[in-house]
Amino acid sequence: MKRNITLLLLAIMTISFGCANTSGKSDDNTTETVVKNEASEETGIPIHLTNATFKKYVFNYELNKEWKYEGDLPCIIDFYADWCGPCKRIAPVLEELAKEYEGRIIIYKVNTEQQRELASAFAIQSIPALLFVPAKGQPQMAQGALPKESFIVAIKVVLLVK
Repeated sequence: MKRNITLLLLAIMTISFGCANTSGKSDDNTTETVVKNEASEETGIPIHLTNATFKKYVFNYELNKEWKYEGDLPCIIDFYADWCGPCKRIAPVLEELAKEYEGRIIIYKVNTEQQRELASAFAIQSIPALLFVPAKGQPQMAQGALPKESFIVAIKVVLLVK
């Protein structure tokens, strides 16, 4: 049951609660100021992505029309901004989950203020926006400051990680 990225983007756009509108001028910040460490899957810390590293390690939305995850381990992608209160509330939860599920999932972070093109490509209009990406299958988007228990349920049900 394949869905194309257009359907995914349409579903993302229908969710409209959070704390900020990040639409605006596209900013292709492809300078890899934060580069994924090849061993980072084992570090147990969230990994910050740029537009370029997102396309390399998660999904190259410019080349592929259908969703094609580039990673081996399931991941959670946190679209956030430094000034966002709900984003700040879930940051420590994501750090805890990165440690607890080390080697089984990866937690990525995308700063929507610095990676505007990426936020625009995924129609991120409210933050925090969380993309749950299983190793195989279609990703699912959630919005808002979820409690840790909700993350754990999503990890088990969506990412299929025990």
